[in-house]
Amino acid sequence: MTRPVAVAITGGIGAGKSEALASFRRHGAATVSSDEIVHELLRAPEVKEAVRQRLGNGVVGPDGQLDRGAIGTIVFHDPEALRWLEALLHPLVSAEYLRWRDQLAELEDAPRVCVTEVPLLYESGGDARFDKVVVITAPEATRRQRSDVATDEREQRLIPDDEKAARADYVYRNEGSLQALDEFVRSVMDDLMR
Repeated sequence: MTRPVAVAITGGIGAGKSEALASFRRHGAATVSSDEIVHELLRAPEVKEAVRQRLGNGVVGPDGQLDRGAIGTIVFHDPEALRWLEALLHPLVSAEYLRWRDQLAELEDAPRVCVTEVPLLYESGGDARFDKVVVITAPEATRRQRSDVATDEREQRLIPDDEKAARADYVYRNEGSLQALDEFVRSVMDDLMR
């Protein structure tokens, strides 16, 4: 059983992490987003109940599921609630990611590379779980154009891009075309497959 090379993509809001993840998928890597894992976890009854008890009934939508928008409104204005939510979710996300990676390794035709988008990789200490790290950066004005969420409050608690880049194995400044990003990803995949 050979475990795939484990790669994390990280970077600021609107830098292009999701586009990079999609490009890795096109080039043959198995991929998953931490956001996808969080979506699944928020449907788990025990997680849903813990969040409802801590943040109130207002975070439960008419369909009985947790309302991510309502949760976001609360936690991004209440640092203590955000710390609590991250303390709840980060270990669960890590455990789910590791389970996914182990399942990939057991496949008869296991992928050689698996890539996970982890927005808070360095902030959560998650980089120790990966073999390689890709940092995607972009100029602030570009990131603001690409993002439909307010970035100021969220980015205050993030490690600056230059520090992330200094710690990463691969860095891409995403200010060009999707084709240029795809070419960067292809070159990273070529390197990882050697």
